[in-house]
Amino acid sequence: HAHIGDFGGWAKVANTTDTLLADMDHYEIEKTIVCTGDNMTAKQARDRYPDRFLPLYYANPHNGAQDVEDLYHYVRQEGFLGVKLNPLRHAYVADDELLDPLMMAAAELALPVFIHCGHPPYSLPWSIALLAERFPMVPVVMIHMGHGHGVYIDASLKMARRYANLYLEMSGMPMQSKIKEAYDTVGPNRIMFGTDAPFHHPSIEIQKVLVSGLDEQAQQAVFYDNAAKLMGLF
Repeated sequence: HAHIGDFGGWAKVANTTDTLLADMDHYEIEKTIVCTGDNMTAKQARDRYPDRFLPLYYANPHNGAQDVEDLYHYVRQEGFLGVKLNPLRHAYVADDELLDPLMMAAAELALPVFIHCGHPPYSLPWSIALLAERFPMVPVVMIHMGHGHGVYIDASLKMARRYANLYLEMSGMPMQSKIKEAYDTVGPNRIMFGTDAPFHHPSIEIQKVLVSGLDEQAQQAVFYDNAAKLMGLF
């Protein structure tokens, strides 16, 4: 996954549709699962480049029934392919019952749910696992699989081994050995590549997979096949 937008404050990074596309072309990234804070930007990016961008609906469960209504609109009318949740940004614990209407909608629409993972107190692996346990029919992707904290990375793998509907995305996670560990112990179809651009550079994320110890067939699964299957491309 990657982002389009201007992320000021502590991050001081930005990405436009064109700069993201240029990086994709340079690093031979065929498609990107893209999310933006206002959803309309993701729609516009997909409309301009329908073969390159797979848009996620960026949800805020604090908006209640309106958020669910908007999700149905963006999926049924605009062709969005999943849900993005960021408990850290919107200040809710990942297993809060506040999420239930969105998760039930995701189940009805057969959508994967991508959720930021790795920052206390809101987006920790244990809370995400409790959400996945409550909605076993919904594929839940732990973006960053614990991020930069070794204990959270370990917990992400443990929780994914426990719940078959938990998937792992490795952007921003610094330990290349954990990519292979996830492939070997969670399952070859539940670990996938991501960049989290513009927060992380594609070349760094690519290199982590290349030096992870995975063979060429496994790298193909992580770089492409697993995400393509999850998003219904084949």
